[in-house]
This record gives sequence, structure tokens and C-alpha cells, in this order.
Amino acid sequence: MSKKLFWIIGIIAVCVIALIVLNGKGGKSSAIIDYKDQPFLGEKSAPVEIVEFGDYKCPHCGEFNKNVLPYIDQQFVQTGKAKLYFMNYAFIAPDSKTAALFAETVYQQLGNEKFWKFHELLFANQTTKDGKENLMNEDFLKTVLSKVASKDETEKVAKAFKENKAEAAFDKDMKTANKLKVQATPAIFIGGKEFKGKTMDDFAKMVDEAANDK
Repeated sequence: MSKKLFWIIGIIAVCVIALIVLNGKGGKSSAIIDYKDQPFLGEKSAPVEIVEFGDYKCPHCGEFNKNVLPYIDQQFVQTGKAKLYFMNYAFIAPDSKTAALFAETVYQQLGNEKFWKFHELLFANQTTKDGKENLMNEDFLKTVLSKVASKDETEKVAKAFKENKAEAAFDKDMKTANKLKVQATPAIFIGGKEFKGKTMDDFAKMVDEAANDK
């Protein structure tokens, strides 16, 4: 065997081993998710990324944000173990996209903190007091935003919304969700891998595993 052929075989072997290691750590899935310019809760330095793909019309997402998100925030975000991102997978109804685009516009125009206040309030107002679904048109979304933003801020967002300034950000979320084969909401990813556990112990274990993979 010539020395040249020996080195070629050696290089191929090293590449194969590297691919196996990366795939074992979920590198492929992580690479699909681009966290840049996405709204998040927590410290930038937190080692683990948790992502919720959600639809503002989804009642299960509403329940998640009311009952589960506070626990995740307390146990993982506030302790510095993870940061939580929200990305759109709007598929339930036409006004799912309207709400997603409006929320993205809030984030772009008013920043991360105001976005999360609006985000929480929007899920809390999915239905009326008598249980009927709210149509998430522009007037309704402006009314919800006005509860956490000034009149000038609300009009700023409404203007940018009319100009479709958040379309690219929304499309990015949807493409990411489709690449990850998201089919329902809420869909949770931890460290680039989909969470399929059933308990918060399973959740905590996956966060620890993601941190150890860093």
C-alpha cells in the first residue's frame, strides 16, 4: 500500500468518526435551528436552548404557557441552566399567521421584554369570557398590545405590521419548523432535539444531557 493511499484512507476514517460523534450529539438537528434574532427568556450565556414552536390559536399552547412555562422559567431559565425561545408554527387558521406576524412585529419594533408581555397576554386572551374564540385580526391584536404598550408604541407596531416588515422572520420560523418535521403544537426542542418525554423529570434529564453535550 502506497503512503499516499494510506493517508487518504486515514483521513476518510477520521471524517467518518467525526460524523458519528456529531450525529450522536444531535449536531444535525441543532444546525437546523438558527437562534439569531429570536425572542427568548433567560441569559444569553445559558448553556442550553429550549424552543417552543407554537400557534397563538392553539389551546394546548395556551395551557402550556399558563401551566408549564412558569415551571420551566423557575427551574431552568431563572437558574441559568437554559434559555427559552418561542418560534412560530402557525397552521390552525388564517388568523394564526396574522397573530404570528403581529407578534414578530412587536418583537422587532419594541424589543424582547415587550414581546414577552404581549405574548403572555395574547395566549391569555385566546377566548372570550363566555368561551368563544377571539378572531385575531389587527384590531383585536392592537387592543391586546395597548394593554402593555403606549399609544405611540402600538401605532408604531401597527404601521410596521401593515408594511409586512416581519414576513421574513415569520417565514424563517416556518421553514425551521418544517425542516424539523413539526406537526403539532406545542412542540418542544431541547438542545436541538425534540422532547418526547412525559414528565418534568424527563424534561430535566434532557436539559442536563444537552448541557453535558456542550
